[in-house]
Amino acid sequence: MKTMTSEELKNIANLWFKAFNEQNLDDLLDLYDGSAQHYSPKLKAREPQTNGLIKGKETLRNWWKDCFERLPTLKYQVNKLTADSRQIFMEYTRKVEGEEDMEIREVLEIKDGKIVFSRVYHG
Repeated sequence: MKTMTSEELKNIANLWFKAFNEQNLDDLLDLYDGSAQHYSPKLKAREPQTNGLIKGKETLRNWWKDCFERLPTLKYQVNKLTADSRQIFMEYTRKVEGEEDMEIREVLEIKDGKIVFSRVYHG
């Protein structure tokens, strides 16, 4: 397993934000391992059968495609990135026209240069 620097992990996070803000599914999914998992309270609320956890790139694609279609004005504003050699903790503000801003925290676990697990926290 390749050890990455905190700067390399921050670069992955910045590419993640760029892809999200451009609503570019292919670039976003390129950052993920094929068997990556994603946990989100929004996912749990919208698709209760998942219990908030989805697995695999195609499932991630379907989730984010639906998200981008429902929220065409969705943008994330980066507030802070904190990384070690295996994960990056992202603090950002979710902005959608007509909705109140939401402060979000997310952890990306990285293995061999790809995101293997992402966990979203907000309240």
